[in-house]
Amino acid sequence: MTTTITAHRTDTPTGRDGFAQLLRGEWTKFRTVRGWLIATAAAAAVMVLLGVLTAAGSHETYGSTPANPNGIVGHPYVPIGPDGEPVADSFYFVHQPLDGDGSITAKVSSLTARLAQMGQGSTSQSPPAATTGGLQPWTKAGLIIKEGTSQGSAYAAIMVTGGHGVRMQYNYTGDIAGPTETVSTASPQWLRLTRAADTVTGYASTDGTTWTTVGAIDLTSLPTTAQAGPFVASPDTRTSTQQLGGGSSTGQPVVATATFGALDLQGQQPTSTWTGTAVGASPQGAGGLPAALAGGFQTAGGAYTVTGSGDIAPDAGQSGSGIGQILVGGFAALIVMIVLGVLFITTEYRRGLIRTSLTVSPRRGRVLLAKATVIGAVTFVTALVGAVIAVPISEHILRANGNFISPITAVTEIRVIAGTAALLAVAAVLGLAVGTILRRSAAAITAVVALVVLPYILATSGALSAGASQWLLRVSPAAGFAIQQSTPAYPQVDLAYTPTAGFYPLAPGAGFAVLCAWAALALGVAIYLLRRRDA
Repeated sequence: MTTTITAHRTDTPTGRDGFAQLLRGEWTKFRTVRGWLIATAAAAAVMVLLGVLTAAGSHETYGSTPANPNGIVGHPYVPIGPDGEPVADSFYFVHQPLDGDGSITAKVSSLTARLAQMGQGSTSQSPPAATTGGLQPWTKAGLIIKEGTSQGSAYAAIMVTGGHGVRMQYNYTGDIAGPTETVSTASPQWLRLTRAADTVTGYASTDGTTWTTVGAIDLTSLPTTAQAGPFVASPDTRTSTQQLGGGSSTGQPVVATATFGALDLQGQQPTSTWTGTAVGASPQGAGGLPAALAGGFQTAGGAYTVTGSGDIAPDAGQSGSGIGQILVGGFAALIVMIVLGVLFITTEYRRGLIRTSLTVSPRRGRVLLAKATVIGAVTFVTALVGAVIAVPISEHILRANGNFISPITAVTEIRVIAGTAALLAVAAVLGLAVGTILRRSAAAITAVVALVVLPYILATSGALSAGASQWLLRVSPAAGFAIQQSTPAYPQVDLAYTPTAGFYPLAPGAGFAVLCAWAALALGVAIYLLRRRDA
């Protein structure tokens, strides 16, 4: 007798006991604990509430009328550039109108600077007292074609600098490096700007015969009749200190002087008279430079000696409110979600439920990965909802209170909002992993806070030196906060780009990658120990 044995076929759909089923089970565990749901809702609410409270408490104290047509309403000290960014635009400009295409050429034979001591008489018409030294790396002297003399108007310039060689700069944020030679009487530098329609090209030469093209840029906003001529500017000296509670920066005005020769303007010129304008100067100091630093120019024997102060550069985040201020509530939500990440696993250890979970699904690594997916997704959605609600409401309140909000691109805003949600999600997964490793709620929460929150506080509060703070934000999980960086660090602006000033040593993506690496490492260790240890 022959017996045929038919293989058993289950009626259970394929994958029902797989990873998708684990995800469903872990989500069910999370949503059935009322305290966790309440904490999740509270995390989103605190992001909104703290953002709104911060915005409501921020009021602009300056006058409501800008000092110039391009000024920030309610903040006359800071003009707006062509792309909507706050800029520094104060310098001395010797100019003539240039109608249509043309060029301007000059030889720069010297560039010096002196420190200015400004006291109570800083708004007087008397020149500032001088001390020794003063030449700054970004002291500038050169040629500029500018839309007009109002602050924030479009421009292109070719210049020599105190420490960065020849540069071509345009519209405040653009910077192109040229020859590295310094200027002196024995080693002058010839500069040239040409305009052809909307294209402005900068050239440099060491002999006035052989020219090197430094850069060519399109200025579509440049009007048919623009102002062209030599200019001089020098930013203040800057001394930055870092201490507990934040950092501080002090500066001293600098007056620069440059000598121009062989000054030649070619093209249609409605007038042939050079006019000197202290762009941004005001006797009351409301428009930028005080009158005592406004500068001037003299001409003798075909040479023009021009003196000026100030800077033509991005504002580099020194004015206005930003999206980081609005998302301050994310820090509190971070701690809440770290605690939830830890409790999502340690609660099962405390109640002995981990044995049941591992009995139902013996593949322990998949159980932990399912938990990580659930807590990460819940945290991401929670933080994203909180941020999406907080940002527009807080921005509306800030504007209603007369505040200027530093503009950022839509891509940057999306990256900061989604990045903040991802930051919290990865931190929650890190909490889950550390909770699996230590099995104790209090110890795990303390460890994760020490890894993520404490380095951030130490680095941004000024408790450590700038070098130590930057090192800490490179190697610790707190590097992930770089994903919230919204203001770029401009190379043509000498500032202390330190954590206390809101700048991170790593790029947003790189900093977030460091946090992810910590979470991945901790999760790997947790999976290994979960497989090796008894439940």
